[in-house]
Amino acid sequence: MSLFPAPLLVNGATHSAQSFRMMIRDLSNGAEGITQGDDLKVTQLSTPGGGVQVADGSGIIRGRANSFQGSYSACNVGATTVSIAPTAGSARSDMLILRIEDPQYEGTLNPAVDPITYFQVISNVSSSATAIPDGRTGIPLARIDIPSSTSTITDAMIKDVRKVANPRRERSLLTQSPSATSTAISGTGAVYSYFSTAAGWTIAVPSWASTAKIRLDIGGLRLSANAIYGDISATFGASLSVQPVIIDDNQTFIRRAPFIMADTLTIPSAYRGTNQLLRIRARGLAGNAGTMIVDTSSTLIADVQFEEAPR
Repeated sequence: MSLFPAPLLVNGATHSAQSFRMMIRDLSNGAEGITQGDDLKVTQLSTPGGGVQVADGSGIIRGRANSFQGSYSACNVGATTVSIAPTAGSARSDMLILRIEDPQYEGTLNPAVDPITYFQVISNVSSSATAIPDGRTGIPLARIDIPSSTSTITDAMIKDVRKVANPRRERSLLTQSPSATSTAISGTGAVYSYFSTAAGWTIAVPSWASTAKIRLDIGGLRLSANAIYGDISATFGASLSVQPVIIDDNQTFIRRAPFIMADTLTIPSAYRGTNQLLRIRARGLAGNAGTMIVDTSSTLIADVQFEEAPR
């Protein structure tokens, strides 16, 4: 192996297929997997039967036959049906992969007439397998765990093992300082109330988001009158909530304290591409005797990171 005589792309030069594969490897940071979270998802047939369907989408596949083979880009347009053999008297696990068989490095296929990119079923893999069990060039899409004496594949048998090659991330750091004293949150009824002068943050959810990692800080929460027993949480949109943090403060004087809460939330499909309100709330629980407020001496911080994953 020697230095490629011309970089990509130079007029008048001849560039090998390997040069382009190395460019794909470089541009994908050496990663492999599906391109976006909904690419190449494996599901049951519209009428369940002896196969599955692979959704449209694309992916990056790293060559494994040679350390400088580079990476391949592959694309499936429309749904493709893949047959799955029935089981006999024993259960079996199969793995469905997107396979590349490049005759420059392996096999005898002719790219002029043969598909060297295809969906392949590896039969009888481990029932816990999430990766291709040998050194062939390909990316895993799904493991299909088939009960004995079964010829009809359903979604319940399909384990998604896709990975996003270069998942997208988007992070925002947001602050809020109340301009006035909020209505006190007190009582023992375990009913949440929002801090009336902390309106929260309206956050744009990316169309590709699968999860949101959220950290919320309150600095200078004012606790007064008597001992506080309650918790602080937050809501994100109409259906998601951040795990609550208990306040168990056995004091009887006016004091201020910081609190931190965090959670990883799964983003519903209805949230993607919309704006959703993130807002902190609190409540008193049985035994609470004090009050909680935020005011002009308080600060609220939201650290939100959206991440992409197979979905």
